[in-house]
Amino acid sequence: MKDESFWELQRTLSAEFSKYVLGHPEIDEQIPDGAQLIFNLKDNPEFNDWALQAARSQCEQNQPMVIVKVEGLAPVSSSRLVGPKLVPA
Repeated sequence: MKDESFWELQRTLSAEFSKYVLGHPEIDEQIPDGAQLIFNLKDNPEFNDWALQAARSQCEQNQPMVIVKVEGLAPVSSSRLVGPKLVPA
């Protein structure tokens, strides 16, 4: 069960990091081509150990590895709308 929740957290971190890189292209320039990204989540050593082991098991010989240290995740909003107002038609 824990592996399943860690894989879900890994997917979430990966997706959010991709969004972050789109807005911060200078970060992308710091990642070597073909690098294996390892997410390290503050205050979650169990996930961090799991993520490191998962990355090592998938890493090819001489493939660069980069640790992405993350403070946390912002709460998910149910909607991206800002200040909607209803006006009678």
